[in-house]
Amino acid sequence: MQKINLRELYPDVYKTDVFVDVAEEVLAAIRGQEKDDAAYERRKFRHKAHYSLNREDGIENDALNRPLIPEEILEQKQLREEVYAALMQLPAIQARRIYARFYLGMTVAEIARIEGADRRRVWDSIRRGLKKLVRLLGTAR
Repeated sequence: MQKINLRELYPDVYKTDVFVDVAEEVLAAIRGQEKDDAAYERRKFRHKAHYSLNREDGIENDALNRPLIPEEILEQKQLREEVYAALMQLPAIQARRIYARFYLGMTVAEIARIEGADRRRVWDSIRRGLKKLVRLLGTAR
């Protein structure tokens, strides 16, 4: 059993020293969390992110998550190749629309305007193409 000072852990709650006996595992968990918090602060400082990293732009993901191992990189590459091969099996219009929507990030309205087609038809074409992709990828596995 180890003694810890609750005032060090919770300075807003405890204004005076309060010592408590805790098991070794609990102390290890507390120390591990303190190290993780310190590492998080260092990453924020290193990336000059003196604001919340949760901006949905990937900064927090890159700063906090571990790098991918080679097996994961290979799996992602193989999955991309499978998706691309399945996409090439679709009719040209569906493939083009799905590519524009999900790879180029265009909206359905933008695709419809460029192609001179009705938005509803473009949306329906993309939906049908995605269903075909699911079937093609399901049979590939």
